[in-house]
Amino acid sequence: LQTRLQAGQGYGNTLKCVLTVYRNESLAGFFKGMSFPLASVGIYSSVVFGVFSNTQRLLSQLRHGDPAAAPSLTDMTLASIVAGLISVGIGTPVELVKIRLQMQTQPYTKANVKLNSTVPGSPVYRGPIHCLRTILQKEGIPGVYRGNVAMLLRDVPGYCAYFIPYAMFCDWITPDGSISPNPFSIWMAGGVAGAVSWAVCTPMDVVKSRLQADGVYLNQYKGTLDCMLQSYQNEGLKVFCRGLMVNTVRGFPSSAAMFLGYELSLKAMKRCQTETNP
Repeated sequence: LQTRLQAGQGYGNTLKCVLTVYRNESLAGFFKGMSFPLASVGIYSSVVFGVFSNTQRLLSQLRHGDPAAAPSLTDMTLASIVAGLISVGIGTPVELVKIRLQMQTQPYTKANVKLNSTVPGSPVYRGPIHCLRTILQKEGIPGVYRGNVAMLLRDVPGYCAYFIPYAMFCDWITPDGSISPNPFSIWMAGGVAGAVSWAVCTPMDVVKSRLQADGVYLNQYKGTLDCMLQSYQNEGLKVFCRGLMVNTVRGFPSSAAMFLGYELSLKAMKRCQTETNP
């Protein structure tokens, strides 16, 4: 829904988008482009969280001489920026393939292979691997990283608005005297952080989605700035809020589960390490 609302035409509001996708593509339309992100989400998340936590520990070591020292706001901001920078290298190709597959308006079948793939409505990619291979053949490595500037402008502030609100909200709702937050506090803080982050990210997420969808059938934008200017000239400022509700609504449960899984996994590993090396 997010991609169709941001980069598609004629979908209107969220409800109309849901009905249009279901009417034209049935339930399968809601799962287009899912396999590639699903296969890579574990690696992507582990790298982002690992880079953030290790950068934070390194800064604490440099500033206070103790990697376990409580990080300052500056430390969390710098660690978030580094995590955002690293995420673009991994996330851009995955997002590109997902969006290209989602913006195909009909599924690939043997019956329509001979259709001209430059005509809107005709299939271009048979699946994620074929999509990636086709982009590499036609556009090379730069094509695989199409939209990376927009993604950088999305993820750097986005991760600042992700990790910092989480830490602050988690600290705020944790009862005084508790050594660590309870699972409910982690879940709630993670959900709030996810919603806040996506609210901050949505304007540049619109630009990124449009740039990466561009090229399925034709090329409309010359770059990030051109995409922003064309979008504004054609649809006004409201275009940068497309998909805001979908992003924030999905951001809460996905981020809540992400942070809860991360924190519980860390506790379990630390407990195992303590038992192994008392």
